[in-house]
Amino acid sequence: MIVDADLHIHSRYSKAVSKAMTIPNLAENARFKGLGIVGTGDILNPHWERELLKYAKKVDEGTYERNGIRFLLTTEVEDNRRVHHVLIFPSIETVREMRERLKPYSPDIESEGRPHLSLSAAEIADLANELDVLIGPAHAFTPWTSLYKEYDSLREAYGDAKIHFLELGLSADSEMADRIKAHHKLTYLSNSDAHSPMPHRLGREFNRFEVEEATFEEIRKAILRKGGRKIILNAGLDPRLGKYHLTACSRCYTKYSLEEAKAYHWKCPKCGGRIKKGVRDRILELADTDERPKDRPPYLHLAPLAEIIAMVLEKGVETKAVRFVWERFLREFGSEIKVLVDVPVEELAKVHEEVAKAIWAYRNGKLIVIPGGGGKYGEIRLLEEVKNASIEDLESIEVEVPDVEEKPKQRSITEFIRKPNK
Repeated sequence: MIVDADLHIHSRYSKAVSKAMTIPNLAENARFKGLGIVGTGDILNPHWERELLKYAKKVDEGTYERNGIRFLLTTEVEDNRRVHHVLIFPSIETVREMRERLKPYSPDIESEGRPHLSLSAAEIADLANELDVLIGPAHAFTPWTSLYKEYDSLREAYGDAKIHFLELGLSADSEMADRIKAHHKLTYLSNSDAHSPMPHRLGREFNRFEVEEATFEEIRKAILRKGGRKIILNAGLDPRLGKYHLTACSRCYTKYSLEEAKAYHWKCPKCGGRIKKGVRDRILELADTDERPKDRPPYLHLAPLAEIIAMVLEKGVETKAVRFVWERFLREFGSEIKVLVDVPVEELAKVHEEVAKAIWAYRNGKLIVIPGGGGKYGEIRLLEEVKNASIEDLESIEVEVPDVEEKPKQRSITEFIRKPNK
């Protein structure tokens, strides 16, 4: 079967997270999005564990379900150098054992969703390996709380401890990550790190798995590339839309080249704010290969449907007008992922022609992208040629997209039409 999964989110017990992040809300919005599997996030928090067990039924040792949506037991932890790591657990019993083992090293493991640990990355990975817990660096390239903020290599962080995956984060895709040869042996995860259950946050990045069943054990095999199970697609934001893609001031968001930032000693000459090194520049610093592993699944650049609608309507993403159009699409086609990936543009146009044209432009890489940086998301804009064309003429128009910044490669979205479940 083919199943889409978002394995890194947070609960209402983490700081700066919506109080609406509850199991019932997550299950409902995952269905709207088109996800079949969602990571629980924050499962080391005992209050969140109790909520999961109250609202979801056990499928097997590592899998729970509510209203047809499967939940896997996941969390994020912070080590003694403020680097974040994602953990995926095989059972509630393992969650409880790790919680007990970590208590002496954490002042907030029973209160905070993302606990702070006085252990190194290598020590956390050693414990995870001992308990058969899958582990990998969270949002590995962002300039805050990430592996490559603190370290120059996987080995420098984890030593000889085994890790099982690398999470890309919103400002990087697999092509960028593959510029570092040590990553070629790892599976990439593209997850949302959602702090809100709304579908423009939940599942804004997801992984498409080919497995026998939507369970922990099957997902484990896919991450470890065993038994024919595998990830067949990573999907997420065009990395230029990420908050930290380019080097920029974290106060006024003025963008700088790496050389300029160094010359200014990482202090913005315009406002005095701190300049944050962008993901693109950090990867280029570490890059040691132009090769890519032959078995790497494709990465598909997508934007949340609500953001595309908001761009067309020139409204805020959470306004009633945007919600109204979004609901029309979901009533007609079932889920956001189907609208973004599967449904022919001609059918989409029956619901809203201008939004259909914008989706076509995104599918075909015909959007202007203003890159993000310094903590500000990038922006997408629709070309006038696309706005003025009819649906029938879209495929025949010749559109030259302005090269605002270095543009990542985008294969045609039609290559990634969803397969029916077996």
